[in-house]
Amino acid sequence: MLLKYFYDARLAQASYLVGCQVASVAIVVDPGRDPQPYLAAADAEGLRIVAATETHIHADFVSGARELAAATGATLYLSDEGGANWKYQYLRDVSHRLLKDGDSFYIGNVRFDVLHTPGHTPEHISLLLTDTPNHDSHGATRPLGIFTGDFVFVGDVGRPDLLESVAGFAGTAEIGARQMFHSLHRFRALPDYLQVWPGHGAGSACGKALGALPSTTVGYEKLVNWAFAIEDETDFISALLTDQPEAPTYFAQMKRVNKQVPALSASLPPWPRLGLDDLAAALDTHTPVVDLRPAPAFAAGHLPGSINIPADPSLVSWAGWLLPYDRPYVLIAAEEESAPVRAALHSIGLDRAAGIADPSLLRQWRAAGRALQSYTTITPEAAAAAQQAGDVTLLDVRSRSEWETGHLPGAIHLMLGHLPQQAVRLPQDRPIVPYCRSGARSAIASGLLQAQGFGQVMNLAAGMDGWQQAGLPVVKGKAAAAIASPR
Repeated sequence: MLLKYFYDARLAQASYLVGCQVASVAIVVDPGRDPQPYLAAADAEGLRIVAATETHIHADFVSGARELAAATGATLYLSDEGGANWKYQYLRDVSHRLLKDGDSFYIGNVRFDVLHTPGHTPEHISLLLTDTPNHDSHGATRPLGIFTGDFVFVGDVGRPDLLESVAGFAGTAEIGARQMFHSLHRFRALPDYLQVWPGHGAGSACGKALGALPSTTVGYEKLVNWAFAIEDETDFISALLTDQPEAPTYFAQMKRVNKQVPALSASLPPWPRLGLDDLAAALDTHTPVVDLRPAPAFAAGHLPGSINIPADPSLVSWAGWLLPYDRPYVLIAAEEESAPVRAALHSIGLDRAAGIADPSLLRQWRAAGRALQSYTTITPEAAAAAQQAGDVTLLDVRSRSEWETGHLPGAIHLMLGHLPQQAVRLPQDRPIVPYCRSGARSAIASGLLQAQGFGQVMNLAAGMDGWQQAGLPVVKGKAAAAIASPR
């Protein structure tokens, strides 16, 4: 048997290729949208991908199961649990098998046994893997490990509140937490030696305390995972639902796309290169213009009305929060960045880019007599003095949990992801100074505020880190913010 691990750091998402080398066949577990890494790995090992499977309908990326089916004719093994609202709707023309608790299937000599493990989502399944030719000293065949998807992570368990907080299914958070409690009791009964292969690592918003290790064991999680330390069901539900990170708004889109019909990458049109007139037309028609340059370059000069999401590892996260799924958008990025940016945005279904413009057009824009916009930074000491004099508004754009850990005196809180919808509630009688931990998120906020008509914006240099290094005071605790992120 062969097991290969794939990790997309942009999404903190893990997927796996399991091969039977005797039969020269393989299956991919929880594939990402791009099938090429799996196809290349299988080819290098002399394997043919004959199947793909998912632990659940994903909310944080576009599944690649349909891509693999189209590329290889693979059969899809998908959950048939969870009720009528959690059924795949695109399977009519795809070879597939729907799975219930207790089912099993083989890929060559490798057996997969299905466990229904609801909690994160109602349809969630885990897959117990057994390499059947291997036997213990008594001649018995024993399972090797379990693919847990978003059920059990390293040091954490899947959050149950996404259906309510993002998809609008009222009352499902507590139901999911209760289901998770009972699913974990089933997990406890598994052998301690079993390897655990989760669907996400540290940085994913599918839990609140995910570890960075790629795998773990059942026994280790029973010893150290916080979720196994709580025996009382009511206490567990309360703990699981407390302090979950803000759920990205694009998660609702991913649930819909992955349930209905993920578009095949081959059907997506190429991005045309845009000229100066195209940029002007985009601004005139209020088409979102997204500048992917580093924050300092954007701050020094950018198109009025454009926003800045740097093409760095956080691009996927903030693009999912801030870009529209229902209308086109325009990108500003260098030619060499086009392919990786396209892959990143397509991984979360942002497929509607109207084109991409080279940053050199900004010089032509200025040469044509058109104004560029800019914003400045402010030192912690200057910001503290201005805040005490009532001359600025300090805006904390970090997460709710970061705010509660400690924030600047007199600041108000509005998490970056909610800024496009909630900025209208901010005071406009004095300059706004957004801040985060280091200055990266507040740089994005600065561009967003300018695009929404806030003329006086100053990014706090070095953010909270710089403020504390300067020895300035910090307010701790859950003090009420003037504007709170929607819950």
